Amino acid sequence: MNILTLQNIEKSYGTRLLFKNVNVTIASHHRIGLIGVNGTGKTTLLQVLEGTQEPDTGSIERNGKATIHRLEQDPYIDESSTLLDNVLLGDHPKLSLVRDFERALQDPESSQYMKLLARMDEEDGWVVEQEAKMILTRLGFHDVHGPANSLSGGQRRRLALARALVYPCDLLLLDEPTNHLDEATIEWLELYLKDRKGAVLLSTHDRYFLDAVCNTIWELSNQTIYEFQETYETYVSLKEEREAQLDAIEEKRRKLIASELQWVRRGAKARTTKQKARLQRFEQLKAMEKRQKVGTVDPVVLASRLGNTIFDIEHLSFAYPTGREVIRDFTYHMVRHDRIGVVGPNGIGKTTLMKLFQGALEPTGGTMGRGETVRIGYFSQQLPTFKEDQRVLDYIRENRSYLHLPDGSSLSAGQLLERFLFPPSHHGLPIRKLSGGEKRRLFLLRILMDAPNVLLLDEPTNDLDIPTLEVLEEFLDSYSGIVITVCHDRYFLDRVVDKLFVFTGAGHIEIYHGGYSDYEADTKLTSAMGGDTKRGVLRHAVQVQGGSAGSREQNAEHHANERMVLYAESGGVQNLSRDIGIDVNTSINPEAIDATVDSNEGAKKKLTLGEMKELEQLELRIAELEGLVKAYDAMIAQGGSDYEAIESTIKEREQVVEELDMSTLRWLELEERK
Repeated sequence: MNILTLQNIEKSYGTRLLFKNVNVTIASHHRIGLIGVNGTGKTTLLQVLEGTQEPDTGSIERNGKATIHRLEQDPYIDESSTLLDNVLLGDHPKLSLVRDFERALQDPESSQYMKLLARMDEEDGWVVEQEAKMILTRLGFHDVHGPANSLSGGQRRRLALARALVYPCDLLLLDEPTNHLDEATIEWLELYLKDRKGAVLLSTHDRYFLDAVCNTIWELSNQTIYEFQETYETYVSLKEEREAQLDAIEEKRRKLIASELQWVRRGAKARTTKQKARLQRFEQLKAMEKRQKVGTVDPVVLASRLGNTIFDIEHLSFAYPTGREVIRDFTYHMVRHDRIGVVGPNGIGKTTLMKLFQGALEPTGGTMGRGETVRIGYFSQQLPTFKEDQRVLDYIRENRSYLHLPDGSSLSAGQLLERFLFPPSHHGLPIRKLSGGEKRRLFLLRILMDAPNVLLLDEPTNDLDIPTLEVLEEFLDSYSGIVITVCHDRYFLDRVVDKLFVFTGAGHIEIYHGGYSDYEADTKLTSAMGGDTKRGVLRHAVQVQGGSAGSREQNAEHHANERMVLYAESGGVQNLSRDIGIDVNTSINPEAIDATVDSNEGAKKKLTLGEMKELEQLELRIAELEGLVKAYDAMIAQGGSDYEAIESTIKEREQVVEELDMSTLRWLELEERK
């Protein structure tokens, strides 16, 4: 079923053209991802689809039977009502029925209650009620009958999302639905939207979310919509092909103009029909719109000098005056080039930790030593108070007019703005004319211009478009300082960080060495094997998460270094076999392995499926054991006064080496038969 069709739609904002020649159709099976640079008109397009704004030209053919509902950006919250009542707000008959029934529950003996009870059975009201309660719970509201009068900004946003998801409609329009959701809730929302009946159109910066949910991509670029009936991952590759084609067309146009310009300069006059036609073609070539490219930016890489001491955290604790302890006994010694992601459920204490790093809060227990050279740049969730009539260029110049680079060159404020996707046409605009995402991008640029050596990024992806995120990621690739980020965007975490601070509850923070996808996979594997998350976090310090045999040495060295970090933080020699789940006391029977080798000396049989699996496991195991040997060597070299502990470590190392030798022999035997 087609829900609506747009034909030759055009829309402007004042004198600024947002989009034109838009010709698209939305059908009931579509799950559409709308992407584009902030300020290009994505929100306006959603309003046109909803019907709250009319296009300047063109027509919209709507299915009269189809209903459309949009996630509110500035939701109305009835603070005198419960959370459930707020979710059931709306003019849909089923919502009105459930709302009336909830009120009638106060007097179950009344005739009104009996009438509504019968209607709940007849009109599937129970389904709506149960779904409303389920969605509220999934979004973090466990007391659905609780009051709505003391919600934070993020909670209000999640309540609005719950209301949008509950509303029965044929087309659901969602603008940045993943903002203010934690990682687990985003994964639930992915599954919910994929199973939901009806069409969905969403505008989001979350690339994993786009790829998981959407089967069609609309790219709003160059003032029109490019439609790709593909997943986001396929769209990215197709877009690269399209960009190459457009580049070739632009280059051909440029060369034609240069060639025709030479002909015109030689004094060509329109004396003949052919000459007149050629002059007309030249004028048409000049009038063609120059191709506008978006997003490929050389990032400015600046960070002030950072000393050896950065943050020395010893037994850190923090509790609010109410007695609620959000951080308990956390120890970590920060090193240069740390890239740390802070993850955990909403409200667990992630932003509190960031404020402790910033210095806005003081520990209630333990210490957080800070080096003298530390210079912090804090990109918070809340925007600063802008002078709304101030020009964009003046806002940057207010900080500095030029940025001097290490090679002796300099960049003007205008050049910096262009590098962060503000074209010259935007430099003179008052800040009030920028979209919310553009204001965040402007704020981010101002922070980076101060050349901080420690970047604190609190939900940096909220309201930033994908091209801006790509610019930020490229900047962070070359950034020489430390990055600490609280972020719900799994793609951004995988792209930027190599270590996680995981809030596991009751104030505990575990250190995980790896990206978010590694952590997620390792946690699921640990749970499936009957272990606990903490053990899985510790195991990852020496586990190799796949990879070719050629990379084993690099992986082993990396994980050996990670074990040294754990060793140093523990204050002494550790029993590795205890916390990584390896029983080094298990006896190894060399005769059995020798017999296996001898039995295959003659005719070499091809590997069975079981042996092929064994070979793969051996490759991982050998790399793991090599890493352990290096970690033991580092511990023994560090020494100490506890000679009994050192002797125990040496014995454990010998057992690991013995297993490594036997495993290597078996691997060679299988590899030879492969």
